[in-house]
Amino acid sequence: MHLSSEARLSQVTTSKRFIRLGYVALFGVLLVAANWLFEAAWSDIRTGPLPVLLDDGWSVNQTAAGFNQVALHQTLTNALEEPFNIHSIIVERHGKLVAEYYQTGPDRSVYALWSRPQHFEPTTLHDVRSVGKSVTSLLFGIAAAQYPLLHPDTVVADLYSDQCVSQRPAHQSLKISHLLTMSSGLDWQEGAGIVDDEIQMFWRKDLVCHVLNRGITTQPGGSFGYNSGATALLADLIVRHSGLSLPEFADRFLLTPMNIKDWQWATDLHGRAMAFNGLRLRPRDLVKIGRLVLNNGRWHGQQLVPESWIKDSLQPRLATGVSNFQYGYQWWTGTVIWPGSGQSLQWQAGFGNGGQRLFVVPALDLVVVTTAGAYGDIETAKRVNLLLQQIVNTVLTDGSNEHER
Repeated sequence: MHLSSEARLSQVTTSKRFIRLGYVALFGVLLVAANWLFEAAWSDIRTGPLPVLLDDGWSVNQTAAGFNQVALHQTLTNALEEPFNIHSIIVERHGKLVAEYYQTGPDRSVYALWSRPQHFEPTTLHDVRSVGKSVTSLLFGIAAAQYPLLHPDTVVADLYSDQCVSQRPAHQSLKISHLLTMSSGLDWQEGAGIVDDEIQMFWRKDLVCHVLNRGITTQPGGSFGYNSGATALLADLIVRHSGLSLPEFADRFLLTPMNIKDWQWATDLHGRAMAFNGLRLRPRDLVKIGRLVLNNGRWHGQQLVPESWIKDSLQPRLATGVSNFQYGYQWWTGTVIWPGSGQSLQWQAGFGNGGQRLFVVPALDLVVVTTAGAYGDIETAKRVNLLLQQIVNTVLTDGSNEHER
């Protein structure tokens, strides 16, 4: 049987296609095997419980600062050993690190499509995702003190007169405070996959129009609606009024004064720092942010963030519909029970997808930070939230001997 030239060409093309598919399949198998071998090689590596002394300003309290030390470390170890892909846990009290754990686990950056095993240690940067919203709130407080137009009562349309703000009454009543509390009422869909409004901010050229050029479904200020676009607008206002990029502003007015030197802020396709999810910090530097908040915006005697802004930011203003949590100015709030008194104590926190948490408990002068790689996993989110209560259960004394760093 003789094949025509066209048939032979088709046969060769098909063979080449199968060869290419074979190479792709082989590459996939090798990649999975390499990841498995890497993870197996690092699976038992964990550091802790004693914090590491580095040249970053932190000192260590080896007496556990009023904790039941055995119970504290057992609590942290249990959390790390559970299958929730937690990468680090740090506990700080009275200005000193009390416990610091790191371990290996799968992780991916905000740009990555899949995770890979990563070894974490005190000098390793970690995505903090939406915890960056809370940091942006601090930066906005600094900017608002410098530029009076950025007052929470300012109408957003007055700052974007040449932009896409509708003249309808609801749009004209939208204030900066509504952006801060995520109560804009804008028709915004987030967490719905590749078509959602947050993901579209990666490539939209006119970010302001992307956020503001949409309908309002509820009266501004009436209810909480999670909206990363609100944070992007807050960052845009900082940039417009200061003449600095968001990273430049953060570095000059917050991070450098706090001796935070190693950090990154991922950008979108147009080079804008993604205030809503792009910040990368060392976990122990994230602890510094918590200590700054507990010190009412002061760091080493310098008032970096106005004290009044800290108090306003942490004030619970709106129910979120998530557990019993409420929301302030880009900060979550809730309560824990301290067995030492039986009282309900308020906490404030920055939350980030995947298990990123920055908790502060003012009544106990306590900071807790976790980082993790469980992006989109609600069970890990619940677990790291529960961890705060478990840590508080090990506290023996209150925060009455608080002191400022």
